[in-house]
Amino acid sequence: METLRNAKVGQTVKVVKLHGEGAVKRRLMDMGLTRGTEVYIRKVAPLGDPVEVTVRNYELSIRKADAEMIEIEVE
Repeated sequence: METLRNAKVGQTVKVVKLHGEGAVKRRLMDMGLTRGTEVYIRKVAPLGDPVEVTVRNYELSIRKADAEMIEIEVE
């Protein structure tokens, strides 16, 4: 399973599935990370936390733990 945490800087990926449950999953969906959405990986901090992405024409920083819950498909 490929996750957003493993994506490389400069890649554009597509969200396949959100793992997790309850409030965490709802929060990710509210930020625009839903199935089929394209996500561009902008930056990754030196220690890997956070990951900065562009999704639906805005920039978003996501923690490593949250990025691991987002299953992706590389385009």
